[in-house]
Amino acid sequence: MGEDHRLLYEDERTACLHRSASAIEARHYCQEPRLAEVILFAKELGFQKVGLAFCIGLAAEAEVIAKILARHFEVVSVCCKVGGIAKSTFGFEQIDPQKRTEVMCNPAGQAHLLNDAETELNILCGLCVGHDAVFGLVSQAPVTTLIVKDRVLAHNPIGAVYCQYTRRRLEAAG
Repeated sequence: MGEDHRLLYEDERTACLHRSASAIEARHYCQEPRLAEVILFAKELGFQKVGLAFCIGLAAEAEVIAKILARHFEVVSVCCKVGGIAKSTFGFEQIDPQKRTEVMCNPAGQAHLLNDAETELNILCGLCVGHDAVFGLVSQAPVTTLIVKDRVLAHNPIGAVYCQYTRRRLEAAG
């Protein structure tokens, strides 16, 4: 198994990403917040253009993040609701069935636009569970996550494990 896994890193793109990630971990271990590590990682790789795919619910945070990133890179930002496609177009369930129209998240569209912009690294900022997976399938550039969406725990999903009340509910669920 170990030899098979070593072969996975013979691909130059994979090896380069892994080498850079390992360098950032070694040089900045427990010293920098994740946003700083993302910046350092992209710089280590020599990237100049990054994509920021964000959830509309985190638009204000994405604006701050984009301004910070713009000090180091060309930044292309795309909101999840890009294209304004109604959920009914695909027969998707609505959050509020009483609403006449609900616009769907469009992670494939976000990735497609960032592909067209030729971003070198795409950064996820609060995409929904599953939408992050769709984005990753369509993105041509490597993808890293800055913010994981958790509407209940202030975008801190590990809180469910740290809090004994939430953890008990999860452990008891069938």
